[in-house]
Amino acid sequence: MSEVLGTYFGDDKFPVNWESEVEKQLHWFYDDLHCPNPISPMYFDIGGWWGDTCAYMYRRFGAPFGKGWIAKKINNYVYTAVLPREPEEAQKIAPYYSAVMPVYAEKFLDWWKERYLPEIIRNNEYLDNFPYDKATIPELLIHLEEALDIQERHFKIHWILNLAQFQAFLEFRAIYKEVLGAEDPDNIGKILVSDNDRNWDSIRELWKLKEKIKSNPDLRKLFDLKEPNKIMTALKEVDTGQEFLKDLAAYQKEYGYKAIYTHEYIYPTWIEDPTPIIEMLINYLDTDYDFNAAYNKCCQEREQAIKDMFDRVKDEQARAKLQKALDLALRMAPLTPDHHFYIDQGTYARMRLVLINIGKALVKAGILEQADDTIFLTYDELRQIAVTPQAFDVKTLVRNRRAEREAAFKIHPPDWVGTVTRWSLYEEPYKTLWGFPEKFEKAAAKAEEVVDVVKGLPASPGVVEGIARYVVSPAEFDQVQKGEILICKMTNPAWVVVFTKIAGLVTDAGGVLAHPAVVSREFGIPAVVGTSNATQKIKTGDRIRVNGNTGVVEIIR
Repeated sequence: MSEVLGTYFGDDKFPVNWESEVEKQLHWFYDDLHCPNPISPMYFDIGGWWGDTCAYMYRRFGAPFGKGWIAKKINNYVYTAVLPREPEEAQKIAPYYSAVMPVYAEKFLDWWKERYLPEIIRNNEYLDNFPYDKATIPELLIHLEEALDIQERHFKIHWILNLAQFQAFLEFRAIYKEVLGAEDPDNIGKILVSDNDRNWDSIRELWKLKEKIKSNPDLRKLFDLKEPNKIMTALKEVDTGQEFLKDLAAYQKEYGYKAIYTHEYIYPTWIEDPTPIIEMLINYLDTDYDFNAAYNKCCQEREQAIKDMFDRVKDEQARAKLQKALDLALRMAPLTPDHHFYIDQGTYARMRLVLINIGKALVKAGILEQADDTIFLTYDELRQIAVTPQAFDVKTLVRNRRAEREAAFKIHPPDWVGTVTRWSLYEEPYKTLWGFPEKFEKAAAKAEEVVDVVKGLPASPGVVEGIARYVVSPAEFDQVQKGEILICKMTNPAWVVVFTKIAGLVTDAGGVLAHPAVVSREFGIPAVVGTSNATQKIKTGDRIRVNGNTGVVEIIR
């Protein structure tokens, strides 16, 4: 059994109901990376990235560092735990893992382009074109099963992609260290960025819309209204506005299958409501965002980092070995934003639309009060109430669950509960995405923490001083001023547009390979992630200094 480093089984402020002693022996960590807010019943029941598809991942790859990944809802927040393999079992399967992983790293990109991505696109088109308005309730329930099958398939592909890319990056880091004698996280971070992916595509197309507005005095005048609702109303009233709305609709169709928080069903998507797009266009106009300048800066910094790396290597064989590893890693780099676009964002957005359309039919039948009530039910409750409306008082149940979720926002979930072992903290690799082991070590040293200092992980190099702006969701992006430092719980791909305005980033959640770190490096802004408490200690208007080299944020006030 691995050495126990700490235990926490809950207290009066954060009570935990344990189902068994076995459950208490696991290291459960708060999933603020994907689900920072209180979770909806439906997403926790059928939507979680944990569970069966994770078991598939460990089984398929023969991963010696685990055999499953499960979740527990505690006070309406998601906590997950990796199930360890028995040491003897891990030792037996490790050679298989070592043999197949380099093949996945080398071959996966071709598989993605030739097989997996076309399959995902076909599935998405099927969901997008389903005739909801003509379907009966039983037909909608069957469609839900089809959508669940697609969701499960997409997340199996997600894990294949995830580990293949992980292996390619791991090999590059290992050869970098072998050839240069030591790792250089700052330089590696600047190198492993993508310059050709769906994130850049969405920003480029949004910038083109901004340029169209900027060049047309009539459109520019409408956007000077500043308020999205007023702008949308005004656009419908003039010919130039109606033409622009066609461009907006095309953008929604291509890039609108996402919400402010990806891993949830509860938040409206951009395909349903273009308000976030209008808000971002207002921001782009206010800052006169220059896509080409931002894109070229990212590319130039990456090329300089590569040059700096090779300038230190004189041996030709070593250079060739490093070049081969670099080429593979750079080919795989776009898969981080692309899998978010096609799988995490695209799949969950479409599943939300399935649930909303079932909800509309149930509202019409008098069973529910509003379409998104379906998301406050569990899977079996929805199937039961849809065909047996008197089975239980569904309207009261939904009202109570909405109230419970709102009440949960007042809770501050701890980083972990259960039992932390040396294996769970230092040997299980995935928790680095959540900022472990540093979070655990920082908590252990909390007594020595300086009041005006927030400590996290150095995610993107550089030092910047400026005014803090605490943002809860993209609905507040219009409050962010150019040059401010963004403070938030976590970012996801729907937040990428605000990176065009900010001078730095500090998050509660995430590790050095998570979304905020990767995107900060792409945009060349200093970032500190995985602080756990930045949103509690830093207020809008505070003057702060962010050191992306050391992971330290100083509150100057």
